[in-house]
Parts: sequence; C-alpha cells; structure tokens
Amino acid sequence: MGSLLALLTIVFVSLLIVRVGTNALVLTGMSLSASRFQAASAFFGVGFTTAEAEMVVGHRVRRRIILHLIVAGNIGLTSALATLIVTFVNKGDEGASALFAILGIVLLSILVLYILASTAFIRRPMDALMKYSLERAGVVRALDYELLLNVEHGYCVSDFKIAAGHQFEGKPLYESRPNDHGIVILGVTKVDGSFVGTPGKEEVLKSGDTLMVYGSEEAVDKMAHPEQ
Repeated sequence: MGSLLALLTIVFVSLLIVRVGTNALVLTGMSLSASRFQAASAFFGVGFTTAEAEMVVGHRVRRRIILHLIVAGNIGLTSALATLIVTFVNKGDEGASALFAILGIVLLSILVLYILASTAFIRRPMDALMKYSLERAGVVRALDYELLLNVEHGYCVSDFKIAAGHQFEGKPLYESRPNDHGIVILGVTKVDGSFVGTPGKEEVLKSGDTLMVYGSEEAVDKMAHPEQ
C-alpha cells in the first residue's frame, strides 16, 4: 500500500507541475490552450512540433520554463513507472484478482485527483497562488501578438518588401490608404535598417522598405504580390 500511495503522490505532483508550467507560459503571453498543450507536451516528453513550439523556442523565458518541465517530467515518469512495477511485483503472488483490484484503485484515485484539480473552488485559488508566486519570481506578463490579433482565424501577421512600381511606393500613408486594402501597417523597416513602429499618416514608403502588416491572409498576399 505504501508503494501505491507513492504512485498516487507522484501522479498528483505531476498534474500540479503541468498546471504550474501552464500558468507560467500564460504569464509570458501565450494563450491558455497553447500553454496547456506545450506544458503537457514538454512534461510527458511527447515533443510535438507546432507553431507554438517555435514561439517557445524563440522566447528566452518560455524556453527556460519548458526546460524545467522536460527535466521534471523525465524524473517523475521514471519514478512513477518504477513504483507501479514494485506494487505489481509485491502483489503478484496474490493472484490476478489482486492485480485488477490494485489497477482499479489506481485508476479511480487518479480520476479523483484529476476531478479535484479541475474543480473551480480548488483550481482558482491554486492558480491565483501560482500566478502570484511566478510574478514574484520575475515571470512578467507580456501579451502575445497571436493571442491579441486572432491570427488563427484566417488572419496573419506578415511582412513583405516594397518592390519598385508597387502601388504604395513613393506615397504617404494618408494617400495610399492601406486600410482600404484590408491591411494594417504595424511597422516599417527602412532600407537603412532603421525601424518605424506604428508609422503615422505622413510616412512615405520607398522601394526596399519592408512592411510588417496585419490583415486577412488573402489581403496580405494580394498586397505582397500585386502582379499575381
């Protein structure tokens, strides 16, 4: 029974670690669904390759969080497997009925722990405490542009270079009116390498400038490749 209790403790701690990792990723600006998936993926060693994974790798704080989850996950899973084997071996001489009884207790206990961890009156104060602790530890909330702009619903943030003869070339923004074409210019990287964030209506676009834009995929593609 001691081994069984150890297994249940490891399962509960594993769920708790995944919850902490999820909250930590949320505080860096990732959406809750993406954070939950990446935390579970890292902890259980699945290693899915997704767009969110690229966002994690390119972010210093997120990369550190995922590293801790990977290390904790490998240690936790090994301990859980070893405890489960020990429990079955110790009870193996009691027959198949004892084995099935132990399996039933394990599954039922895990289900109860999961329900308790998912119950609002337990989850909310636990999440609040985790977020407070993470903020005190220096994990600062930074909103992710993909979360803010709903890029998954047919919209995107992209960039393209102004080619010679482009309809925006040589015109101030109040004249070219990119909004009328369904895009919003978030920033301009000039030919000399300087960056203009949220350019004003007087900003003149020149050949070789690179625009960072937001809009529907169709509108962005049309402005990036007007000749097609």
